[in-house]
Amino acid sequence: MKRLLYLLAFVMSFSSVGQIERIEPPFWWSDMNLPELQIMFYGENIADFNVTGAEPVIINNVRRTENSNYLFVTINSADLKAGNYTFSFNKDGKKSFQQQYEIKKREDGSAERQGFDASDAMYLIMPDRFANGNPNNDSHPDMQEKANRGEQGGRHGGDLQGVIDHLDYLQDLGITALWSTPLLADDDENYSYHTYAQSDVYKIDPRYGTNEDYRRLADEMHKRDMKLIMDYVTNHWGAEHWMIKDLPTYDWINQFPGYENSNYRMTTQYDPHRSGRDFKYCVDGWFTRTMPDLNQGNPLVQNYLVQNAIWWIEYAGLDGFRVDTYSYNDKEGIAKWTKAIMDEYPNFNIVGEVWMHDQAQISYWQKDSEIGAIQSYNSHLPSVMDFTLHDAIGVMFNENESSWDRGMIKAYENFVNDFLYPDINNLLVFAENHDTNRLNEIYDGDLAKYKMAMSLILTTRGIPQLYYGSEIGMRGDKGKGDGDIRRDFPGGWKNDKNNAFTAEGRNETQEEFHSFTKKLLNFRKNNEVLHFGKLLQFLPVDNVYVYFRYNENDRVMVVINNSLETQQLDLSRYTEGLKTHVSGTDIISEKTIELKDKLSVEGQTSMIIKLK
Repeated sequence: MKRLLYLLAFVMSFSSVGQIERIEPPFWWSDMNLPELQIMFYGENIADFNVTGAEPVIINNVRRTENSNYLFVTINSADLKAGNYTFSFNKDGKKSFQQQYEIKKREDGSAERQGFDASDAMYLIMPDRFANGNPNNDSHPDMQEKANRGEQGGRHGGDLQGVIDHLDYLQDLGITALWSTPLLADDDENYSYHTYAQSDVYKIDPRYGTNEDYRRLADEMHKRDMKLIMDYVTNHWGAEHWMIKDLPTYDWINQFPGYENSNYRMTTQYDPHRSGRDFKYCVDGWFTRTMPDLNQGNPLVQNYLVQNAIWWIEYAGLDGFRVDTYSYNDKEGIAKWTKAIMDEYPNFNIVGEVWMHDQAQISYWQKDSEIGAIQSYNSHLPSVMDFTLHDAIGVMFNENESSWDRGMIKAYENFVNDFLYPDINNLLVFAENHDTNRLNEIYDGDLAKYKMAMSLILTTRGIPQLYYGSEIGMRGDKGKGDGDIRRDFPGGWKNDKNNAFTAEGRNETQEEFHSFTKKLLNFRKNNEVLHFGKLLQFLPVDNVYVYFRYNENDRVMVVINNSLETQQLDLSRYTEGLKTHVSGTDIISEKTIELKDKLSVEGQTSMIIKLK
């Protein structure tokens, strides 16, 4: 008996059982550009222990906080090769236990990975509403909210396997990049399907699948030459996050003390006349009561978020981030976070959600902005979202009678302000997303107006983004609740009567939307002039907007007639764009178009003419 007890004590002395409950990051990689790695050890009163690293580990710093359940250990990771390294935890001068930490071999070329750019067409999905590939994970014993497809705001069961199962559909459509709303664990009691209130940022929500499934999604996409974009949330976590329930430091989150809601007035970030109170309530206020606001001004928080983001890029093989509520963050903190990611991956891309309605205010947030430089600010953010174009698209196709400020002039004036942006090719252009009214709801399912909107989105400068289901005419009214603009994709569930993922399963209307979208997407995919070509636009006349995309080798003429009547265009007005070209092929009708004197364009139609 004594021998058994001795052996048990010996084993326990080299084990972390009962002492360390979590280690984050759970592992790391060799040959990273970051010279240091900060490992967070979490367990009951773990800070009471002294920690040492076995050769060749060099500990640069050990940080204790007011919460003794945390120990932040910073090591020199620059020269550590792949392998397992030992940390010893000692108390009262006696060795208490040891903990292994793994450094993995980094994949060749990881630092040089190419992010999404203007050659891509991005597809946005709400994974819970896209396709249910594994009904066995619809609910999970460790997560509070269970599946209820009959509830608009409930979990419906879409998952990672459902996305993987339909990658061929997306590839055939002409999509090259996928942005999924967040997939990390969200343990809110209700309304958790949107997953923006995360409860564990190192774990895929088990109702979507596993971390391995997420990596498998990236691998399957890369086989198809497609890119995966993670929706990353730096501004807030969920109230159910395990660290929020046991804060490492009081100022890990912004407190007033406790909860105060954001005023959502992002303009206070640069308003020279702002009040300090208004600024604080924008930046430090919580997005909602269930989403505590992270304090990026705390170096521990800042470092945690940087390492977590890099960990996911490296682990899952990501090609980009879309950062939620980018302009609500502490602007200096988010700039440091963004720069750290881009320093590690110089060819990566990050697009920030800057939901504003003025080009100067949006451009402030793009990397190297001269507007930001006025206040000595540089976000280092490569890409921003063109919300002003979105605003215009949502109204102008109902303005059939043009005037000084109505109709297609709205599109023209949007691009007039491109001089404000440092990189117009790195703007995300879109007609709708998961937070806005559905385009096909705004225009009452009008296919003609959808075609005009998509003709613009898929041929102008920037990176086009489509919202799932628009290509089959899906509708949704935000006034009826967010769930209505996030309906299930028909055919994503086993017993769906209508399977719009297949040609034979689509009804006539769905097929009309789909065939048009597929034709445009694949034309864009194969024509570099629409990716990085220059933009030449002409003032709209009679509500007809004409512009050209061109480079040294190719020219494409786009004509959008938003009036109800057929219009006769005098082509001499467009000589600057046509040059010597006298004919071309309209890729929509597939007809040869003569471009000599006049061009007849039917009402409420668009033409995309590849010049010969």
